[in-house]
Amino acid sequence: MIKNTIKLALTSLAFVTVCSADYGTVNGEKITKDEVMQVMGPQGIEFDTLDKGMKDRVVGMIVDRKLLSQEAGKAGLDTTDSYKTKLELLKKDLILTVWMEQEAKKIEDSTKESDLKAFYDKNSDKFKTPAELKASHILVEKEDNATAIIKILNDSNDTKAEFIKLAKEKSTGPSGKSGGDLGWFSLDKMVPEFSAAADKLKKGNFTKEPVKTQFGFHIIYLDDRKDAGVQKFDDVKEQIKGNLNKEKFNKLIESTIEKLKKDAKIELK
Repeated sequence: MIKNTIKLALTSLAFVTVCSADYGTVNGEKITKDEVMQVMGPQGIEFDTLDKGMKDRVVGMIVDRKLLSQEAGKAGLDTTDSYKTKLELLKKDLILTVWMEQEAKKIEDSTKESDLKAFYDKNSDKFKTPAELKASHILVEKEDNATAIIKILNDSNDTKAEFIKLAKEKSTGPSGKSGGDLGWFSLDKMVPEFSAAADKLKKGNFTKEPVKTQFGFHIIYLDDRKDAGVQKFDDVKEQIKGNLNKEKFNKLIESTIEKLKKDAKIELK
């Protein structure tokens, strides 16, 4: 029950922010930032990061809701008992939300950079980054086809350009259309045979023998590699702050509920 309450609290905080912005009007009524955030939901996606199509869709949803709300307002429902009852419930929820925002702000203001650094130093394992490879591959069904591709690459004056060309022409893998590019990956993200063969390569080299996996036969080209390391404090500082503040907030909500329950008279049926 407490965990559900905490979840509700965090969701509510994500929905309500006091701010003002102008996204247009509907019959003279402004579309506000708060309304945009309600449509966006608690996922943390910023409206400004959306493409024009998605922005138009979000604003369109608000326009539709405003039109319906304005039409509903003409019905005089604000004088009914049902409306008044629901309004009181909304007021109670709003009071709770504002209180939670204030408590969250107190926690955020009290968090010092020294606290963040202490957490970083004590939990360095959490910020380790694995070794990564950046590779491309050509996937074919038969070993003979892979061997023939390797011969073409061996005879090429521009191995990388030829590799990209062959990947687009012959690879049966989904990355073929992009020249076989697999991007960056840690060794545990690929099947063992693939990772082992790729990890043996030097930058700019390709496998001289077909690499067999459950998917077929691969020719692998190593574009680059990164050694294992540890993320810098400055790069993860905001992440640590967010996690610590969230943990403090959850504990505050949980302890407050427990305290209130001890003093409350609760009768359930």
